[in-house]
Amino acid sequence: MKKNIELSESLEDYLEVILDLERENKVARAKDIAQKLGIQPGSVTGGLKSLVEKDLINYEPYSYITLTAEGAKIAKAVTRRHRVLKDFLLKVLQLDERTAEAAACRMEHAVDEASVERLVDFVEYLFDCPRAGGAWIQAFVDYTRTGKKNWEKCAACLDDCRERHQESRTA
Repeated sequence: MKKNIELSESLEDYLEVILDLERENKVARAKDIAQKLGIQPGSVTGGLKSLVEKDLINYEPYSYITLTAEGAKIAKAVTRRHRVLKDFLLKVLQLDERTAEAAACRMEHAVDEASVERLVDFVEYLFDCPRAGGAWIQAFVDYTRTGKKNWEKCAACLDDCRERHQESRTA
């Protein structure tokens, strides 16, 4: 049984990029990893050696790079955390694309899987619950723009919610 592998943020980023390159090209190359990470090609070698030592990638100098089964598992988990966080930042908090992407990149390394699952549940609930949804998110956006509560809108929202609730009970 494998023990839990400790990875730095940098090594998680390598795995995420290698997975992305494998999906695009079936394999990754050191120069492509460097380009996607925005680092010098010579800087990639140390990270690759570390990932080989942890049995997370298949790599020989000057050859293609692929993920091992365990490396792919970790890379998919990191990629999923990134996607979930970015979606939350975009769809719920209504951040712009660039800000959401940058924040998700930083957050993906710190959040555990249980928290990600709870966040997924929350977002699903938010969009499914008759008390929330798009109107609720728009109210949040309006609130963040003005910094003020609009009690008239709150009352109208509650009335609408009660009406939808009554309709769902009689349907």
